[in-house]
Formats: sequence, structure tokens, C-alpha cells
Amino acid sequence: MSRYSSISVWLPFSQRRLPRTEGPWAWLAAGSVALSLLMLGGLLLLLATRGLGHFWPASVVLVELDDGRILAGRAVRELPLEGEAGRERLYFTGNRDLDGHVWHWLPVDAIVASERPADLVVLERRRHGHFIGRLLAVGETDSLPIAQTQEAAWASLQEQLAVLHDLRGERERLRRELLRPLIRQLDDRPDDTAARQALAEANERVRQLQQAMRNQVALLESADGRQLVQPLDDVLRAWQPNGMSIGEKVAAWAQGVWRFLSEGPRDGNTEGGVWPAIFGTVLMVLLMSLLVTPFGVLAAVYLNEVAHQGRLTNLVRIAVRNLAGVPSIVYGVFGLGVFVYGIGGSLDEWFFSESLPSPTFGTGGLLWASLTLALLTLPVVIVATEEGLARIPVQQREGALALGATRLEALTRVVLPMAVPAMLTGVILAVARAAGEVAPLMLVGVAKLAPQVPVDTEFPFLHLDRKFMHLGYHIFDTAFHGNDVQAALPLVYATALLLVMVILVLNLTAIFLRHYLRARHDVQSRP
Repeated sequence: MSRYSSISVWLPFSQRRLPRTEGPWAWLAAGSVALSLLMLGGLLLLLATRGLGHFWPASVVLVELDDGRILAGRAVRELPLEGEAGRERLYFTGNRDLDGHVWHWLPVDAIVASERPADLVVLERRRHGHFIGRLLAVGETDSLPIAQTQEAAWASLQEQLAVLHDLRGERERLRRELLRPLIRQLDDRPDDTAARQALAEANERVRQLQQAMRNQVALLESADGRQLVQPLDDVLRAWQPNGMSIGEKVAAWAQGVWRFLSEGPRDGNTEGGVWPAIFGTVLMVLLMSLLVTPFGVLAAVYLNEVAHQGRLTNLVRIAVRNLAGVPSIVYGVFGLGVFVYGIGGSLDEWFFSESLPSPTFGTGGLLWASLTLALLTLPVVIVATEEGLARIPVQQREGALALGATRLEALTRVVLPMAVPAMLTGVILAVARAAGEVAPLMLVGVAKLAPQVPVDTEFPFLHLDRKFMHLGYHIFDTAFHGNDVQAALPLVYATALLLVMVILVLNLTAIFLRHYLRARHDVQSRP
């Protein structure tokens, strides 16, 4: 042992040189990152499997019990019996109009036979949910055949559903292009005889279309032999899951996902899609970003570049950072009192007094929700922007002033372009927080059901006074306020996955824009 190593043995611990290896801390940090990524991946996998699996046309099982009952349905899950040996299985059987409920818990030991007949049909209906059973015949109400072959009845059903789809499209076109404009025209000019006559003719055309759709019916039979005459106007889709190939099921799954993204909700938000909620969420976040960015940037520029750096400025910074921790429901109460009842009520008295007591801006709407969330995320943008301004070297400012630039020119042409990535970082954090907020929106404009989006072809095209749907509130309402939580649970998972994807797309857009501006500034700053 050398002289130096023998001396180092007797040195105090505080004076010893630390080993060059990373030690256990690097492994602990790497393990924390790996665990975080694993938990995030597990969450996304759970949402994807539970949510997207809902649109897969699962096979339908025909079950016979030991007491003679026969049921047809889709197996959902299986659990052990409480306090007893054995297990029980949950089946979705549909046929609410026949049985009064659509879920059946069956003991596994009581099942004596189980098969998957290819002739079982699943119908998705506007009312009473799904029907699961057999198709006997298809025809008009007055001339319904007594019986048809299974192939003939199925082909006739598909043909009639295609015709009804076209008739529904024609009916919606008449309502959109004729009825609604004529009704608005009569509201403005009640004495317009030509408009009144045109409205009567349009109503007659719609009535004829509805009568033509009501004439077509289907004769159905449940698994236990009960028959039902089903108007085809209430039937949206029909499929035979046990007779479908893998390719057909994949195509049906893709169509189901597309309908979920492009249609509006129905049946208490337990069926249909979430397109109005997607549109409302994205539009609200964009409006919030346009409102919060200029105010947040100007406030940060004032605090870091203009204001005298003293005790008062430090107190303002502390207050801004404390505002970032205020609960969101407090901002909702503030928005309800100041924006909705205060400013909105005054606007109604000044400009919309003829429509009172029905409020126009004195109730929750898209504008007040965007302002409330802009106020909620304002401290985040201020702090992020000010941190970016503080990291810019003083030599950049002094060099610009030495070359003859004014303070305003140095700020706008040198400092602010270098701080753009920090500004976008604040916007990214603001978008991530605002897109998932629910509590303040419940007070200032979000609605359980608003099938019409707040953008249309009617002036002023963007209607800031309308209520809107939001993905976060849609998840909350569907999960806790629905009539059938079990049926709504897969849609909750699918909507949660969609909300994560929407936030991810918005954040990635801001991140790519930040990267582009940063690279552009680096190229321009090179000699």
C-alpha cells in the first residue's frame, strides 16, 4: 500500500474523494423512469383494450340452463360466487323491451348447453337498445310475410336498411336546407306568405318520408320463442356475428370506431359517438390558447424586462406562482360570478334586452368557458415565459443596444424571438391542463348533451354564446350519471383514450412548432 493510500484511510469521511462510479442513485433514477413509463403504458393499454374492444363484433352464445330457460347473449366477464363455491358469468342479452333489462348473471354450473348458431342476429336500435335473436321475415306492415328463409330475410333486411339510410339522409337534408332557414325567416318576417307556404310544403315532404320509413317492419323472435314486430325505422344496423369472417369483423370494428368519432351521442350517452364533445374540446382549447398567450407573454415581459426589480415585483411573482396552485373549482365560481352573471348579464341588458328574461350571454357558454380556463392557465404561461426570458444572456441585450437599437427594438427583434420556445412551453403546459379540466366547466358552459356544434353556416358562424360538450365532462357524466353504468363503461374507456389522444395531438403540434422556431432562430443567428 502506498503512502498516500494509507493516509487516506485515516481521513474524515467529509474529506474523502467520492468514487467515480455512479453508484446506486443512477440505477434508482433509471428504475423510476422505467416504472413511470411502465405505468403509463399499462394505463394506455387498459384504455385501449377496454375501449376499442367494445366495437369488436363479439360472438353471441345461445345458452340453455338446467331449469329450462334459454338465453342468447354476449359473455362479458366471469367472477367467483360470493360466499359459495363456483363462478358466475355476466351476459349481455339485450331485448330491453321484452325482458325489462339487458344483463343476466348466470351460475356457470347451471349452464347445461352452449352453442353459437350462425343465424343469430344482433340489431342496433334507436330505442330499447340492442335486440339479440332470430330474424323471421321482412316486409311492409300490412303485408308482412308469415315466414321467409333465413337467407332471404337477411338479404331483404340489408336492402331495406340501405334504403332507409338514404331516406334518413334526405330527411336531414330537408330539415337543414329548408325547414330551419324557413323557420328563421318567419321569425324575422311573420307575414311572409310565400315562406309560410314553402314551409308547409317542406313539412309535407318530411311527413311523407317518415311515413315511408314507418311502413317497413321486421318479424323477430327471441331465443325463448317470443315474437316481436320491429319497425325498421328504429333499426340502425344489423349483423350476424357468429357467421362473420375475421376480415368482416375487422371491417365492422373499423366502421364502429369511425361512427364513434363522427356521430353524436344518444340513449343517455350510452350509445352513439362523441363528435360534438371532440369538436367542443378542441375549439375551447384553441380559443383558450388564443386568449391566454398574449396576456401571459405581456405580463412576463413586463415583470422581467420593464418593471423595476424590487420588493413589489418579487411579491407579484410570488402571487402569480401561488395562483397556479388555486383549485380549479374556485376559478369556476369566479367565472360564473364575474363572466356569466356580471359581464354576460350586462351584455344582455345593453344589447339583447328584447330577448330577456331568456339570457343570451348571461348564461354559460363557449366564450365564458374559454375565458375561465385562460384565467386558470395564465400563471403557467407567465412563469414559463419569464423563466425563458431570464435565461437569455444580458450580453444579447447589451449588444443590440450597443449597435444602436432602441429598447423596444432589442426586445422585439432579439429577446422575444429567443424566448419563443419558452412561450410555447407555457402554452403546452396550459393546453395539457385545460383540456382535462372538468370542475370549472360544469359552472360556465359545458352541457350534458349539445348535439349541434357551435360553428355553422349562420352568421356570425362561430357562436360563442352556445353551450358545448366536452370530453372530460362526457366521461364524468356517462360514468356516474347514466342509467346503465355497465353499458356505458366501455364508452368511458374509449372516451378517456380519445381525450388522451386529443391532448397528445395538441401538445405534439405545439412541440413541433417550438422545435421549428428554435431551429429557425439557431440558423438565423449563425454568422
